[in-house]
Amino acid sequence: MTTNSDPIRWGILGTGRIAHSLATDLMLVPDGQLVAVGSRSKESAETFAKEYAANSPVRAHGSYEELAADEDVDVVYIASPHSHHLEHATLVLEAGKHVLCEKALTLNAADSQTMVDLATSKKLFLMEAMWMATNPIIRRLVADVRSGRFGVPRHVHAELGFVADPEQHQRLLDPALGASALLDMGIYPLTFAHLLFGEARSLTAQANLGEGADGGTFDLDLVMTGKYAGNELSTMVSSVTSYSSRAAAIATDQGRIELTDFHHPSSAVFKPANGDEPVEIVGDEPVIGAGYGNEIAEVQRCLREGLLESPLVPHSQTLSLMRQMDMIRESIGARYATES
Repeated sequence: MTTNSDPIRWGILGTGRIAHSLATDLMLVPDGQLVAVGSRSKESAETFAKEYAANSPVRAHGSYEELAADEDVDVVYIASPHSHHLEHATLVLEAGKHVLCEKALTLNAADSQTMVDLATSKKLFLMEAMWMATNPIIRRLVADVRSGRFGVPRHVHAELGFVADPEQHQRLLDPALGASALLDMGIYPLTFAHLLFGEARSLTAQANLGEGADGGTFDLDLVMTGKYAGNELSTMVSSVTSYSSRAAAIATDQGRIELTDFHHPSSAVFKPANGDEPVEIVGDEPVIGAGYGNEIAEVQRCLREGLLESPLVPHSQTLSLMRQMDMIRESIGARYATES
């Protein structure tokens, strides 16, 4: 348990786009410090380290094993492809370090349970990097909807998609690396509905599938519907072939809540059906940077309080959503060649 006032010392495993996003916001979070980065390439690690060494030195490790063994690292952010999350989290947890692991946590629920079990047995903190769940506007919105402030919610619609360029987004089109519109984008609308309504009682899906060189099949476009305990309904869309609105809307018996860029919103508004003035939904605290800062702050809060999981992104929620995605992939016939 971290109880002193020393900074929480971060290591980053991987040097891709998402690693840069988190490192940028880490510089805005009090009491957090990037001290090391690990890559399969020493050159890549050194380039990354130099970019974020303005406030303090960042050590560059030419292997993930070296990063895991770095005694000055408290917690490691895992930014590798889905297909390697379990391997890399195991490496870090076995080295006695806490973990923030990118979503989806792994390729399937069984592997996610293995990761959770290992972290629990080691008495180490583990959190899926579902930054949306730590966004102050999402947190306020969820609390208000659950309290009935805007009426009884009946339906949510959310969509997230863009055109994946084969040259710039090769991972998103390679099932050997966990390519999947569901795992990359669909996890957001699924999680959004879960935060609002709880675990889905039933889910259905339709998809367009692609095939990888390794023989695996993966979803390029996906439409899902869900039904929840209070008879709420959801419609959810994810895609790597087309541009969506990236918006979400919640329909209630009193009006409509609308969000743009719902997975990291800067605002949300309730529009009453009776013609009253719209109500802006404001977070209880500011969004830090692009929003990754709030995720970082939550990890640091948990570490200082000696928690092994975050109440905002609990293991049970992560595992529930992994099971839901397993069920969806099975129903549409998507299967990774690496899966038994």
